[in-house]
Amino acid sequence: MIRIAHISDTHITSESAYKGYAYDLIVSEINRGNFDFVIHTGDVTNQGLREEYERAAYELKKIQKPLVVIPGNHDVRNVGYELFQKFIGPLNGVFEFENGVVIWVDSTIPDLSDGRVGGYKFKWLKAKLEEYSKREFKIIAAHHHIVPLPDTGRERNVLFNAGDVLDLMLRHEVSLYTCGHKHVPNVYRVEDMVVDNAGCTSCRKTRKGDVNSYNIITLHDDGRIEVTIKRVTGERAKKEREPVRPKIFVPKEKRLFRIVQLSESNVSDRVYFRRKVLENAIRTINERIKPDLVIHCGDIVDMGIERYYEKAYEFYEKIKAQKLVVPGHNDITYLGYDLFREYFGDPNILEIGRFTFIPVISAQYETPIGVVGRIGQRIIAKHLEEYRETFTVVVMHHNIVPIPRSRERGFLEDAGDVLRMLTREKANLVLTGHGGNSFGIKVENTPIVNASSVSWELHRNPYGNTFNLIDIYRDLMVVFEVQATWGSGRLLGMWKIKEPFNP
Repeated sequence: MIRIAHISDTHITSESAYKGYAYDLIVSEINRGNFDFVIHTGDVTNQGLREEYERAAYELKKIQKPLVVIPGNHDVRNVGYELFQKFIGPLNGVFEFENGVVIWVDSTIPDLSDGRVGGYKFKWLKAKLEEYSKREFKIIAAHHHIVPLPDTGRERNVLFNAGDVLDLMLRHEVSLYTCGHKHVPNVYRVEDMVVDNAGCTSCRKTRKGDVNSYNIITLHDDGRIEVTIKRVTGERAKKEREPVRPKIFVPKEKRLFRIVQLSESNVSDRVYFRRKVLENAIRTINERIKPDLVIHCGDIVDMGIERYYEKAYEFYEKIKAQKLVVPGHNDITYLGYDLFREYFGDPNILEIGRFTFIPVISAQYETPIGVVGRIGQRIIAKHLEEYRETFTVVVMHHNIVPIPRSRERGFLEDAGDVLRMLTREKANLVLTGHGGNSFGIKVENTPIVNASSVSWELHRNPYGNTFNLIDIYRDLMVVFEVQATWGSGRLLGMWKIKEPFNP
C-alpha cells in the first residue's frame, strides 16, 4: 500500500494572502503521518518573485518526506519559471515508486492563467506513458484541471488541449490524474481513472467559505485508489475507485431502445455544407438503422435565417422515426430563436415507454458560449428526480467534458456545476453535440456522448462526417460512430449499467 499527501496552491508570499499557520498545521500532519511521498501541484508562490521563491524554498524544506513539485500559473509570472528551476526543481519529470510512477508536466503558459500541454511536451508525455506502461499505478500530475469543476464560478482556465490530454491518458490506462489550480477539492471517476483536485493548502482564497485542505491518496495492493479530502477543521470526505474488470461486456438480453444522435448538420447554401452526405446519412438511418428516436444536438442550420430553416426542415422531414431537436448557438443567430420554434417547435420532455428525454437549452444569442444557469440546473435536477424510475437521457448542445482535437475554452460557462448536478442526480445518459468531434466518456456512473458533425466540412473528426448509434440493453449501453458517407461503423464506447434497467 502506498500513501500520498497531495497539497496545492500554497501561494507563499510575504503578504496576507498566505496563511502560514494553515501550511504549518498541514505539514505537521503530513510529517507525523505514514506517507510515502508528497505531491505539490503548483502555485507554490503568489507572483513568481524572487523573494517568494526564497521563502518557498525554506517552507518546502519543512516537509520531511520525498517531494514532487509542479509549477502553477502563479509560479511562472514575471519569468518565474526560471526561478522555479533554480529554487525548486525541474519543470517536468518522473518520480518512480514501488510498482508505480508519477509523471509531472508543466501545464503553464507564462503570464496567463490558462493551461496547455504543448506539442513537444505532449509527445514527451506520450513517450513516458509508453515507457512506463507496465507499471500498475501510473499517475499524471499537473497544475490545471482536466474536467470542469463545481463551485468555481465561470468555467475557464482549463487546459486548452484538455480533450487530447484526457484521451491520451485514457488510452494509456492512467490510474490517477492529480492537479490543483481552482482552490476546490474534488474527486471524480472518469472511466477507470481517478481525477483528483486538491483545494488550497495555505491561501485565503477559498471558495464559498471553505477552509484550507489537502488530499490523502491511498493506492491499495489490489488496484483500488482511495482519495480522502482532509480539511484543517478535521472534516473528511472519502471516495474510492475500484478497477473495472472485465473491460468487455456482452448484452444478455434483447435491445430495449435505439437512438441515432446527430449534430452540426449546419444546413445552408455555403460550400462547407455537404448536402449529399446528409442525404446519404438520412437514407442509412431510414433503411438500415431504423431507430426508435433520432436526436439532433444543435446547429441544425448554419445561420438563423428562413431559407436555411426551410432547407433543414425539408431534410429532416424525410426521417421516418420520431425526432427530438435542441438548438445550438448557430440556430439562434439573427431570427433563429423564433424560426427554430416555428419549424421544429419548443423542445419538451419526451416520454417513450420507460425512457425519458430531457432537453436542455444551453445556447445564447450571438455567442458560442453556452449556459444552463442556476435556475436551469434546479429544474433539470427536479426532472431527474421526478423521472428517476425511468431511463433518463439529458440532451443539450454544448459539451460538458473536453473534446479531443478541439481548443477547450469553457464553451459551457457553468459546466462544472452542471456536470456535478448530472452525476449527482445519476442521469443515465447525457448527449451533447458541440466541438466537431465525437467522444464518449463515463464520469462517475453517467456516460456522456458527444456527436461529431454529420454534414459540415469544417469538422475535427479524422473519421469524417459521422453520427452516433446508441443501443440500450437492460444492463449495457453500446455506442457506435457511423460514417455518414459509407455507413461503416466503429465502437465509440461501451458501458455497463450499474443498476440494471427494468423496462
